[in-house]
Amino acid sequence: MKNFLSFFKKLYNKIIYSIAFYPVIITIGLFFLAWLSLFAEDFEVVTTLKEKVPHLIIQDRETARVILSTLVGSILSLTVFSFTMVMVVLNQASANFSPRLLPGLISNKRHQIILGVYIGTLTYCMIILISLGAYGVDSKSFGLSTMIAALLGVLCVGLFVSFINSISGAIQIHNIIDRVARSSAKKLKEQKINMSSEAASESTKDISFSQELKMDETGFYRGFDIPLIADELKDKDNVINILAYEDQHLWEGTPIVRIEHSLDEDEIEALRLGLHISTNRHEGNSSLGGMIKLMEVAVKAMSPGINDPGTAISVITRLGTLMNTVLQIPNEVLLNPKDCNLKVIGSTISGKILMQTIVQPIRLYSKKDSSVMMALINALRFIQSNSNISKEKREDVARELMAIAEDIKLNIENEMDKKNTLSLLHGQ
Repeated sequence: MKNFLSFFKKLYNKIIYSIAFYPVIITIGLFFLAWLSLFAEDFEVVTTLKEKVPHLIIQDRETARVILSTLVGSILSLTVFSFTMVMVVLNQASANFSPRLLPGLISNKRHQIILGVYIGTLTYCMIILISLGAYGVDSKSFGLSTMIAALLGVLCVGLFVSFINSISGAIQIHNIIDRVARSSAKKLKEQKINMSSEAASESTKDISFSQELKMDETGFYRGFDIPLIADELKDKDNVINILAYEDQHLWEGTPIVRIEHSLDEDEIEALRLGLHISTNRHEGNSSLGGMIKLMEVAVKAMSPGINDPGTAISVITRLGTLMNTVLQIPNEVLLNPKDCNLKVIGSTISGKILMQTIVQPIRLYSKKDSSVMMALINALRFIQSNSNISKEKREDVARELMAIAEDIKLNIENEMDKKNTLSLLHGQ
C-alpha cells in the first residue's frame, strides 16, 4: 500500500507539472458537453427556448454546417499559433535566462486553461459536425448545440487576446524574477510554520547513533515524507537524523540517514520509502531551488553575450531577502508531526554552502562590474547585521565578504571605483 502511495505521489507531481494537464481535463469536459447538448435538444425547456428566442437558434442545416466548419478551422489556427508561442517563450527563456525556469513556465495554469478551452472547443465542434452529417437526423435537433459552439468560439477569441497579453508578460525578466522570488518566499514561510516549537532546542550532539543508511543511487534529495513510512516504524521510540538538506546532490554510497536504535531490513526498506530521491535536477519547487534559479538568471545576465548588470542587481536584492530568511532557520529542525513517536530531525543548508551555491557564482561572473559588486556587498552586510542569525553563519557571510574584497582588488582597474566599492565593506 505504501509503495502504491509513493508511486501515485510521484505520478501525481509529474502530471500536475505537465503542460497537458488542464487541456486534457477541459477537453474531456467539453466532449461530454457535446453529447449532453445533443440529447438536450428534445427537452421541453429547450423546445420552449427555441420558440421564445428563435433568432438565437440555428434552424438551417447548411448554416449550422458552415458555422461549425468555420469554427473548426479558426480555432485550429488559434491552437497552433498559441502552442507555437509557448514553444518560442520556452526556447527564449532557456537561452536567455535559465533552463530551470522552464517547469514554472510550463505549469502556468492560465496558459494551460486557455489551451484547454481551445482544444475542448475544437473537439466539441467536431462532434457536433459529425453528428450533423448523420443520415436521417432532423436538422432542427442541432440549434442549441450550434449556439453553444458559437458562444465557445466567442470565448476562444477573448481568451486569445488574454493569452497574447499574458504570454508577452510572462517572458519579461522582472516578472520572472518576481514570480520565482514570491514562490521561494512562500516555501520558506511554509517551512517555518511547519517547524516544531522544539526545533531550536533539538540537537543530535548528545545522541549516540548506532546505524547509518547510505544512498543506494545517485540523485538529488527532495525531502522526507513521514506519512509514507510504515506505522510500526512511526510508533517506535527512536531518533532518525537526515544528514542531507533539501535539493542536495548525493552520490551512491553517501550516508544520508543516521539511526539511534538499529532497524532490521524490513524497517530499513520502510524508511527508504519516505526518502524522496530524484535524478532530475529541475524537478521540485523548493525554496533553495528557487534561489538557484535566481542565481542562474544573474549569472546569465552577466555573461559576455548579454551583459545586463541591471538584471543581476535586481536578482541580488531579492536573493538578499531570501538568504536572510534561510539563515535564520536552525541547522537542525524537527520534522515529525505530533502523533508520531519517531523523532525525525532534518538538516538545513549551512551558511558556508549557501554562500558557495548562491553568492560565489555571481561573484565570479560579476567581479569586474563595480555596480553589481556593490549590490552584492550591500545584500551580505544586510544579512550580517541580523542578530537572529547564528554567530557561525554570520562568520560564513563575513568570509564571503573578504573574498569579494579580494576579487575587487584584483579585477576592478579603476582606482576610484575600487575605492568606492571597498568602502562599502567598512560601512563608509
